[in-house]
Amino acid sequence: MEHPPYRLAEEFDRFLGDPDDPGEVFSYARCAELDDKEEFPADICHRFQEWGLPAEYVPVAYGGRLRDYEQVLQLVRTVARRDLTCAIGHGKTYLGGVCVWVAGAPEQGARLGADIMAGVPVALGLTERAHGSDLLANDVRTDESAADTDDNAADTRDHWVVSGEKWLINNATRGSVLSLLTRTRPDGGPRGFSVLLVDKRELDGTTYRHLPKIPTHGIRGADISGIAFDGARVPRGALVGAEGAGLEIVLKALQLTRTMCAALSLGAGDHGLRLGLDFAEERELYGRRLIDLPQAGHVLAGAAADVLLHEAVALVAARAVQTQTAELAVTSAVVKYLLPTGTDQVLADLTGLLGARAFLKDVHADGRFQKVERDHRIVGLFDGNTLVNLNSLVNQFRPLVRGFRRGTGDTAGGDAACDLAAPLPPLDPAKLSLVARHGSGLMAGLAASVDEITRRAGADPALAPVAGAARRLLAVTTAVHAEMAEYQGVLTEVPAAAFEVARRYALCWAGAACIGLWTRSAGHVRDDPGTGALWRDGLWLHAALDRLLVRLGEPATAGPETNEELLGALRAARSSGRLFSLLPQRGPERRPAMPAAADGETESESESATESATERTSC
Repeated sequence: MEHPPYRLAEEFDRFLGDPDDPGEVFSYARCAELDDKEEFPADICHRFQEWGLPAEYVPVAYGGRLRDYEQVLQLVRTVARRDLTCAIGHGKTYLGGVCVWVAGAPEQGARLGADIMAGVPVALGLTERAHGSDLLANDVRTDESAADTDDNAADTRDHWVVSGEKWLINNATRGSVLSLLTRTRPDGGPRGFSVLLVDKRELDGTTYRHLPKIPTHGIRGADISGIAFDGARVPRGALVGAEGAGLEIVLKALQLTRTMCAALSLGAGDHGLRLGLDFAEERELYGRRLIDLPQAGHVLAGAAADVLLHEAVALVAARAVQTQTAELAVTSAVVKYLLPTGTDQVLADLTGLLGARAFLKDVHADGRFQKVERDHRIVGLFDGNTLVNLNSLVNQFRPLVRGFRRGTGDTAGGDAACDLAAPLPPLDPAKLSLVARHGSGLMAGLAASVDEITRRAGADPALAPVAGAARRLLAVTTAVHAEMAEYQGVLTEVPAAAFEVARRYALCWAGAACIGLWTRSAGHVRDDPGTGALWRDGLWLHAALDRLLVRLGEPATAGPETNEELLGALRAARSSGRLFSLLPQRGPERRPAMPAAADGETESESESATESATERTSC
């Protein structure tokens, strides 16, 4: 299947060169050097500018090339696979512009689009030191009475006057333009905030100051700082959308940014899994390679299953931005909860495999594993942390339960999101909604997808285990909706049990996305010589459903043979220079020299060992 989004990402990856080559601008060595110095990767971001990456952040309507959100996902994933600091530092410009793409005037969008494509960094100013995620408590405000500084009443009509401090803002110092959430009514409230597009180049330099860069454990080179305003006069034309609509605009914009945050977790998972595999292939103990120990293979296969599971969810979600826009309040919350927490767990599992080398620099792969592990921890925090996203799901329990029981929701949009060959409609921001009023079309279509797998299993016995796992997921999903019904009226003081039900719902949604993706897209890619083995007989789907069912408290469905096949596919992809992916993508790196298996021994066979892989690794 010729699939343009990942083809463009391949082109971009080739342009960036081999990251193992220290002579390349965007190399692992250069990223490690910048991390040690806690220095922003300006030279690498300039390389992105040379290729034209900023244009991919700007919708076509405003002069850019953004028409496909799956393409944004693949491009940012490509950067994150090499280095999360670069992905977060540069990608923040996309986040900074989204409020304008959602609600800005055409001339405002065109002006911002031109700035972004010219390389002007943009930031999103939401959080404040005293209030964290509670946007309704924000204090940065406009004070119209202060505008009349020279007894000219016209000033009051021509300018907003902004005071207060935004803190923990990515690109607060480097960014020349800032989408700023500010209080425009003294008493605040849901209609008491507005978004202003503040251009620091037009401000009096005495009316604002940058706050110092904040030292961070991960993404050390990123510009995580703040900005304080003291009577800064901002033109009236800087208002984005309607006055008082700021909170709604931000919450809708966050649906887009949270979904695209999946790219950061995908890239980190790709990088961590590759490092873990290479270590297991190279590490020798007692005359055996670590890869030949059963426990090591089990850990790698589990991590591989999770990486493919996350990719499937992210692909469906990115496409759903355009095919199921009205349900993005659910999609974005599930993705922003599931992928950061899931990738953190992948990296934690691989840490057990690498042992001490997971924490050391200049020992294995120049310390890249410890860097990706600590860099990724922040992904779960910005654009709404884990509890914020689970709480968003709890607040939608009523329409989600009703929609599941009635079979409502955008099922056609869900089908299109799962069909990788289906064309995507243009994004209509007017369809964004704070609540999925009719439920989840993906969940409403789950029963039909399970029936389809069961039907195919009748003609192909190899699919029987996959069909069985799919039926079990449907049964659990039905039970989870019954649990959700008990908390339909909860809006404040959400009990801990409701968060647990929301977690279970997210897992079920992920299962529905995987089943939908396989049933509608397997025919497009199962004959590909690179990735076809993952799709034939439902290999990746069975592995993904098994991981989800276990986390839902169900018995495992996949046996050792599934792990062996998945591990074999992982090793084959690495040795051939392909990315380990559901899509047939190639990477730019040199192919590693993998030691051959011992004579008479397959990759999956190994002698029993008394020590676990973790214990051996620490020797």
